[in-house]
Amino acid sequence: MTVDHQTLSLLLFSAFVAITLGITTWVSRNRRGSAEEFYAGGRLFTPAENGFAIAGDYMSAASFLGISGLIALFGYDGLLYSVGFLVAWLVVLFLVAELVRNCGRFTLADVVAARMRERPVRIAAGTSSVTVSVLYLVAQMVGAGTLVALLLGGKGEAAQSWTVIGVGALMVIYVSLGGMRATTWIQIVKSVLLLGGTVALTVLVLLRFHGDFDQLLLTAAERSGHGDAFLAPGLKYGGDWTARFDFISLGLALVLGTAGLPHILSRFYTVPTARAARRSVVWAIGLIGGFYLMTIVLGFGAAAIVGPEAVRGSNAAGNTAVPLLALDLGGGADSTGGTVLFAVVAAIAFATILAVVAGITLSSSASVAHDLYASLRRRHSKPRSEVAVARVAAVGIGVVAIGLGLLARDMNVAFLVGLAFAVAASANLPVLLYSLFWRGFTTRGAVWSVYGGLIPAVVLVVLSPVVSGSPESLFPAVDFQYFPLQNPGLVSIPLGFVAGWLGTVTSAEVPDEAKHAETEVRALTGAGAV
Repeated sequence: MTVDHQTLSLLLFSAFVAITLGITTWVSRNRRGSAEEFYAGGRLFTPAENGFAIAGDYMSAASFLGISGLIALFGYDGLLYSVGFLVAWLVVLFLVAELVRNCGRFTLADVVAARMRERPVRIAAGTSSVTVSVLYLVAQMVGAGTLVALLLGGKGEAAQSWTVIGVGALMVIYVSLGGMRATTWIQIVKSVLLLGGTVALTVLVLLRFHGDFDQLLLTAAERSGHGDAFLAPGLKYGGDWTARFDFISLGLALVLGTAGLPHILSRFYTVPTARAARRSVVWAIGLIGGFYLMTIVLGFGAAAIVGPEAVRGSNAAGNTAVPLLALDLGGGADSTGGTVLFAVVAAIAFATILAVVAGITLSSSASVAHDLYASLRRRHSKPRSEVAVARVAAVGIGVVAIGLGLLARDMNVAFLVGLAFAVAASANLPVLLYSLFWRGFTTRGAVWSVYGGLIPAVVLVVLSPVVSGSPESLFPAVDFQYFPLQNPGLVSIPLGFVAGWLGTVTSAEVPDEAKHAETEVRALTGAGAV
């Protein structure tokens, strides 16, 4: 990239960072310091504000950079990510949003512990939530590093590493000083920027083809080198039975994983009522649905205008497809329009990453403090000291995410998020649904359900081609690949449900009918909700 690209992009990066730090500083001066303020923003947000914030949390670097890149490289098979991410919200809307808002206070463990022995359940759910959050954070770190590498012409590995470290430091500052209120406003600002930028790029792509979407698809297929196969299933997931099972596994993870993501569940506690939580989801579905429809246009637009070879040449995983598309739509690398549009898109993508990492870090630090620490130190834990622990936890989680982000720098961000979704669907969703809907569910069932999904999911990822045994692996020089699928969801999600059932039916504990009835009334009516 030219010096103009670098200068303008860095100026826009700096402007967004300055604005968000200003929001954080302003909020930190007006906060009360209570746990409710830090974890839930005082529950003062409207459905529309929370809907924009949920969309901001969900429309991550994986959506903006990763999905468009996968569509540019693999056509129809890349589009499946857009479909899976969007359909998942129907599960959230119909099964989770209102019930979780009524039954909990700050975290997933609050919902499960309402009718179980608290300590083992909170430790299990807290451990699972932190694991999912760290996996999700790694994808955002990889996206940040990829952007800066593109900005520096692919020659800035040291700068790429420092960018990951810088993003980690900023997310710790946002969470430690501003808590949920600052994080929510950062998400809202980011949503407006991202949707505005995506609309502009989509309009420019369609104008390039005079509004003829058929011509866009035909041109993308022609430039792909695969012809009609580019527009049909099977280019990425149709090679053999392993690839087909991998596709089924990915689909299960994407559709079921959203309802188990800790940073999405925590957003339902920032509104005053369950009705507001449901309306928040309706707002979010509208915004997210429009966005994912536009990523389809951007992905095929990148294939048609930039070409898969150029995308792959810039970044093997396809993470730079959208910035390269913006560069071409603006007039090319040496034009003023190309420079400006590239810089704006790069800055929006960077803003996306900063906002999402702040939300994830807040939810994971809340799990550490409210679930793990409070369970282990229940007698000595006070709300104010719990908040202090959450701030310290944010630092630790940031350090871990930075280290893993540096390790996974060459992987596609949408693919990495798919792994986080698989772990969330395996460990969090079964225990959540059992707790809400199964009268006979017990403490042992809850603990077994979490660990019965979490441990197999993590172990299968470690033993999969993602970690070793292929040139694209984290450790390409070694081979301890024993599980053929890249996504573990097909195996680990059923194991989570089976483990919960098995733990319950083998438990000597008598289910507390009164607590279940109380939880059911509270979940469905909101009576007694915090």
